[in-house]
Amino acid sequence: MVLDEAFSFLGGVDPKTGILTVASGREGESIEKRILVFPHGKGSTVGSYTLMDLKKNGHLPSAIVNAQAETIVATGAVMAGVPMIDSIDISLLRDGDRAVLVGDGLDMMDLVEKKVVTCVLRRKGKLLLLKRSQKVGTNKGKWAAVSGFIERGERPEQTALKEVAEETGITTARLEGRGETLHIRDGTHVWSIFPFLFEVGDEEVVLDWEHTEHVWVDVSDLKGYDTVPGFRKVLDVLGL
Repeated sequence: MVLDEAFSFLGGVDPKTGILTVASGREGESIEKRILVFPHGKGSTVGSYTLMDLKKNGHLPSAIVNAQAETIVATGAVMAGVPMIDSIDISLLRDGDRAVLVGDGLDMMDLVEKKVVTCVLRRKGKLLLLKRSQKVGTNKGKWAAVSGFIERGERPEQTALKEVAEETGITTARLEGRGETLHIRDGTHVWSIFPFLFEVGDEEVVLDWEHTEHVWVDVSDLKGYDTVPGFRKVLDVLGL
């Protein structure tokens, strides 16, 4: 069960029934035996004792998952013996997902991770956009940077250089920077994206079957293009 807003056990749930109240934004739903996910706790310290009342009445959640731990919830979880973890990117979680708490992390039973590189090529201040063909598996017709799956045994840097050469014909790309890994949810897939920034010279772009068009654009002109999900986040982590 994923709640989008900060949650208070005091006033947010009826400890006699485990049913959420109107204050929770999910009135009428039960938290009993579910992994309860919310950004962080809020409200009175009495919320810790609400968790104890939920335990006494047999309506505890199976576990608590937070983006950021807060003292009241953490104290109540310890008192009531509810497994709790934090520092989780809850934007990747959905109602109905199945998961198991393992140590300080989540084992998502129904999600498949796909590791890919996204390589942004820059020439004289302009970025290279490629239009994805109808032959690719995802995001047909959308504009993107160079991308590709990381094969078993490959390092992301190796994959990045290989994909740049295969998709653009450019073999003299110079690595300028690397951004932190991004995680984006798409249905039952979580895309782990390794972003790279390359500086390139005046080599001619030669497209392979994955793309039909290419264009060099200023960052300010990107709004005019239908780009793949998460592309703006990739540029942000690369400082563009």
